[in-house]
Amino acid sequence: MPELLGEVSTLGHAPRVIGVYRRADLPVGVRDVIVALWQVSDPGNVGTLLRTADAFGAGVSLSPECADPTAPRALRASAGAIFRVPLVDWADLHESRVALVAHGGAPMSDVDLTPPLTVLLGSERTGLPAELVADRHKVTIPLPGAAESLNVAAAGAIALYALSCQHGL
Repeated sequence: MPELLGEVSTLGHAPRVIGVYRRADLPVGVRDVIVALWQVSDPGNVGTLLRTADAFGAGVSLSPECADPTAPRALRASAGAIFRVPLVDWADLHESRVALVAHGGAPMSDVDLTPPLTVLLGSERTGLPAELVADRHKVTIPLPGAAESLNVAAAGAIALYALSCQHGL
């Protein structure tokens, strides 16, 4: 049996169990807080943000060109959250939105983050496009250290934590 699991698995070491599911059976819906990912291409970051959304009771929306949340690295990073966190259609994002930008936004702690709220996060390479940021409240996580910016998964986790601190989510 371990040999068979090694053949069907994409992992370097054969797992003890595997699961089979239909993509159509993944949860969908809208929650009060949505993390909307714009072209986040690293499946590890997508999976980590799914896991973080699960921890804070948020939903996740993926733009076209985001990494597949069912890719092996995303599944592994999500630690099962893919089966609990609703995937929200991009058309169903909340009207109240903040754009998390690396520079030039108001400090998150100074912004009212009252749900229902969508937090827009962009790819690490290109950030958010101007049309998504236009007319949106831009927020930034102040970085007193030497780092120029944060990994998108780390930034998303801090943003969800800030929301939970403000509103006890």
